[in-house]
Amino acid sequence: MSDTLLVSAGLDRPESGDNIVLPFTLDTLDSRGRVVRLGEVLDSILARHNYPAPVARLLGEAVTLAALIGSSLKFEGRFILQTQTDGPVNLLVVDLDAPDGLRGYARFDHDALVKAAERGETRAGQLLGKGHLAMTVDQGSHMDRYQGIVALEGGSLEDVAHTYFQQSEQIPTLVRLAVAEHTRKGDRRPHWRAGGVLVQHLPAHGQSMMPDLPGDGNFDNPETADPDFRESDKWAETKSLLATVGDDELADPDVSAERLLFRLYHETGVRVFAPMPLEERCTCSAERIEAMLRDNFSHEEREEMLVDGEIEVICEFCSADYHFKLHEFEDDNVHDHGDSTADQTQH
Repeated sequence: MSDTLLVSAGLDRPESGDNIVLPFTLDTLDSRGRVVRLGEVLDSILARHNYPAPVARLLGEAVTLAALIGSSLKFEGRFILQTQTDGPVNLLVVDLDAPDGLRGYARFDHDALVKAAERGETRAGQLLGKGHLAMTVDQGSHMDRYQGIVALEGGSLEDVAHTYFQQSEQIPTLVRLAVAEHTRKGDRRPHWRAGGVLVQHLPAHGQSMMPDLPGDGNFDNPETADPDFRESDKWAETKSLLATVGDDELADPDVSAERLLFRLYHETGVRVFAPMPLEERCTCSAERIEAMLRDNFSHEEREEMLVDGEIEVICEFCSADYHFKLHEFEDDNVHDHGDSTADQTQH
């Protein structure tokens, strides 16, 4: 992978724009990280369901966090971030279908959300409440799943990410997330966008031994921790410089990932690598849903699902609307998906 040293090259290299993950290293500060910039991809995910603004903002943070962490996967598979809590927003699910497909969904209690807004309790931790956040790496049906779980106790997604890395990989890690609405010139509807940064301090024995982010199955391995770790001056400087960036700057459409890193770390030096593109992509299909209905439900249960002679299934992620006739499931032993009469409507 090609790299560019921004301290010497300045911003001569093309700036990468939106919907990317930009890996970087801070060689003199013994740290590495990623920057995520989301524009149309995030706006499509959030606008599809017309979420209330507090819910959209929270889901936007979850999508950004999933992109920061899941983009480290070095194989085909899925990274799944999911919260289950007792707050007004009781479920968040984000899938990253490696290497570049993102989708997300939020479930919320409308009445509880209205009451929370009336009380002014719309911060992330207040909307989530208490429960847990799970991060899962799914490498397919023939490989083991890896999962890390951390408690949610009224904190933000940034807070829980810090707890997660401390408990699982035990690597000094700092995460910043920002989501904002932006009105484009000539467009009345505001559009959602987001930015995020994840930076990690390298252990004393060097980057070559640095474990990957989730994907290596190293969620509870105490050997990754340095029992004698004391915050070094380099890590303190890395954190203090990142703390100078505001949420508005993280989500600013005029501040690229390269420009942001140059502003933060040009004095110490920052090396950036080729940006990795991201897109909105749902993995649902008529074939998959038909197989789910066939494998998980009996004939009698499918009969009970009929409405006006059809079984309707709506994807919670992308809102695609699938319709199936009961006769498609009559022969469970011989089935050709290519002859399916399932109808799909995209909303």
